[in-house]
Amino acid sequence: MGERGLVDFFLCRITNLSSREKVLLAQHCKNEADFIALSRIDVELLIGHVLRGAAWDKDALLRQAEADATAARQRGISWVSYQDTRYPPLLREAWDPPVVLFYRGVMPNPEQPLLAIVGTREPSEAGRREAYTLAKDVARAGIAVISGLALGIDAMAHRGNIEGGAPTVAVLGSGLDKVYPASNRPLARRIVEQGGALLSEYPPGSSPERWHFPARNRIISTLARGTLIIEAPERSGALITARFALEQGRDLWVSARGVASPHGEGVRKLHDDGAPCVNSARDILADWGLAGSNSETSKPARMFTPSSLAASLAASLNLPAEE
Repeated sequence: MGERGLVDFFLCRITNLSSREKVLLAQHCKNEADFIALSRIDVELLIGHVLRGAAWDKDALLRQAEADATAARQRGISWVSYQDTRYPPLLREAWDPPVVLFYRGVMPNPEQPLLAIVGTREPSEAGRREAYTLAKDVARAGIAVISGLALGIDAMAHRGNIEGGAPTVAVLGSGLDKVYPASNRPLARRIVEQGGALLSEYPPGSSPERWHFPARNRIISTLARGTLIIEAPERSGALITARFALEQGRDLWVSARGVASPHGEGVRKLHDDGAPCVNSARDILADWGLAGSNSETSKPARMFTPSSLAASLAASLNLPAEE
């Protein structure tokens, strides 16, 4: 377990703290003894407000932390804490980074850019083909795709990226032993077998709760250099990923085919607000200035202010996320 022992597993299970507050505690607690010595008042002083909800039951947290650590070892789940030098550098840029990142497979190389490709669970056939083709084409240029392993656009992007030979990355809204949806479990196994990774901030045994998915989206957008929305209706969780990407200063594009799609109301809104369209992987490669892209199109024009578009999205996205 290392010198920190179970402290990071304790922190994962404190449900009445935000991710940012858990990181504050992680920085204060160097080992289990530091954590066990904390009183509820100590915690409240560290985070700057009164704790809500259940009592500060360290004995219950200890039992759960021990069970989580045992389950992770038994199920082949590795983990890296915020305090670890192996923690993804880009993820540290998030306002509320996960205190622990659980993973199966090979963690993405921080020196290689990731492209997030996301969209609706119920795309058109054209949208499915677009996600697959773009992900396959960027893979041939050495770019791995990161997405959410959901039905529809996410799954097609993962499949295309694998077929193109890249180590695709999937971020889950559940524990890594509770892959959701169940129909994508074979795809999850294939991702790991092909050198990619499954990531989650949720410890083993965590169910895919509805509120986990918006939180999952911030990890996708933070780890990616840019996000491409293929197809998304007005109430799609993909638009939450877009908002996070803009707030984090990442690139954002929409698919030209998505703009024209009957399933693309959300994509059209992004485009109307200034998000540039891409017609092929060449556009993204050219935008990133990657050698050998041989783009036949000009670099997409940045005709929007990320902060203003993020504000526009924030005003319209106070709604449940599409899983």
